[in-house]
Amino acid sequence: MQQGWISSDAENSSFSEAVIVEFDRRLISLQTLIAIHLYTHSCTSNHSMRLKYRSAIYTFNDMQKAIATDAVASLQDEFDKAIITQVLPFRQFQLNTEEFLNYYYSNPEKPFCENIVNPKLKLLLQQFSSAVDNDKLKHMQNS
Repeated sequence: MQQGWISSDAENSSFSEAVIVEFDRRLISLQTLIAIHLYTHSCTSNHSMRLKYRSAIYTFNDMQKAIATDAVASLQDEFDKAIITQVLPFRQFQLNTEEFLNYYYSNPEKPFCENIVNPKLKLLLQQFSSAVDNDKLKHMQNS
């Protein structure tokens, strides 16, 4: 995974905070990753910080675009409000500064981690336990 800033095209050409997730389709599907993404961030909230924190799935080819579009549509019934997450083509990436890379592992006691990240991790463990990397889970529990 790479943490940083991603841009797309047209009205989405400004950089927005995001991650690039590399995955093995034999171990986890793109559909499952999209479900995790939608459930662990505000996919239905159109708040004032959306330019900096765009709700998007960036795709690298037409097949990923089709899978992502279908996945978002099929998951809509699981949410009370409309999903605002966009499916956008990937254009550029800038790696985050060193101080913010792996922030959770370096700062688990910080308020952001305790108030924002931990509830998302709890949800992840409850709803997607079969997709969790047990080695990372052990590291979290021992921290």
